[in-house]
Amino acid sequence: MAARVPLIPGPVPVPTSGCLPAGLRDIAAGSGAGAPGSSVGPRWVLPQRPPLAARLSASPRSGCAVGGGAMRRPNVLLTGTPGVGKSTLGKELASRTGLTYINVGDLAKEGELYEGFDEEYECPILDEDRVIDELEDKMREGGVIVDYHGCDFFPEQWFHIVFVLRTDNSFLYDRLESRGYKGKKLQDNIQCEIFQTLYEEAMLSYREEIVHQLPSNTPEDLERNLDQIMQWIEQWMKDNN
Repeated sequence: MAARVPLIPGPVPVPTSGCLPAGLRDIAAGSGAGAPGSSVGPRWVLPQRPPLAARLSASPRSGCAVGGGAMRRPNVLLTGTPGVGKSTLGKELASRTGLTYINVGDLAKEGELYEGFDEEYECPILDEDRVIDELEDKMREGGVIVDYHGCDFFPEQWFHIVFVLRTDNSFLYDRLESRGYKGKKLQDNIQCEIFQTLYEEAMLSYREEIVHQLPSNTPEDLERNLDQIMQWIEQWMKDNN
């Protein structure tokens, strides 16, 4: 599927390539993302919403999903721009809760779940249908934490809750640069975070009441996020067992 060029700064669809789209461009002087300390690049600000704890307590905790069968443990989706800390959070959350952590990028690599290669971004193109087939049985059982930077191709009923991790672009720049991102690939990923692409995608793909943003800049953010998600999971399991 070719990446569609969006009208800036509206939501941008994440392509099937496992890379973020090239459709973002600097739209005015000072609107691009630059290195830390640069005057180039606005900082995103989380929309004003009720405190996360209050929103989590209001999130639905029904055990029915993936075809309507009752589950004993919830399915959780962690999404966000590459480099925001999804894998760190997901692995630690799985360690503390006993849920199964699945990194879709690793799953695709192990099973060669690709349908081509993106020459511009130098990365394989994810075969979404095969990924869905590979995950379906696990999702029916419940108790799965799925980690991926795209979220619109998963069946909506798979997840009981969705967390979109957000990182200030000055932190994100360093993280992506340390991974070897450079040039256009680095710029496009930073722009996607500035324009909250993944948050918009999640809000369009899932019920608003199950989608939550989490700041992911510091170790303190990580611990706070872990505590709040674990409290939600514990309450969900009490309500459904």
